[in-house]
Amino acid sequence: MSKAKENSSAATIRTVVKRKSDRELEVTRTFDAPARIVFEAWSKPELFRLWWIPKSAELTLLSCDMDVRTGGAYRLVFSHPASDQPMAFFGTYREVIPQKRIVWTNEESDEGAVTTVTFEEDAGKTRVTLHERYPTTAALDEALAGSAEGLPEQFAQLDALLATGW
Repeated sequence: MSKAKENSSAATIRTVVKRKSDRELEVTRTFDAPARIVFEAWSKPELFRLWWIPKSAELTLLSCDMDVRTGGAYRLVFSHPASDQPMAFFGTYREVIPQKRIVWTNEESDEGAVTTVTFEEDAGKTRVTLHERYPTTAALDEALAGSAEGLPEQFAQLDALLATGW
């Protein structure tokens, strides 16, 4: 493989995490799959649970309830070996446009972000952009020091799942 082609392939699958402002985070990655398939991986609980938790995290997903439609809700419950209490993450779907966009709230605390995921297909590949807007700078800082660190691994796991064709 030529060096230029190799660099092009690497750029295609690279996850880019950027702080867009004092309260906004943006994560992008292009997947080698059509938008309808990538959207399914984000919207079907049985697929979502296969890639969402970074394998390096010591978390177990105990339950994954998702009603992915405008006005629907989600609730994810995790356990961690260092804690005897499960952690719940939950919110509502503000907007769902199949194969195009999902917007949800993170309501487990007052510091939860509003998350928007867009799916842009081009020539059979899909560029996913995850945008999170936090209520405060401190909330974004905390996310960057914690859960946001796992996003490149999560997106790599999604890429691997898509490659299986499930």
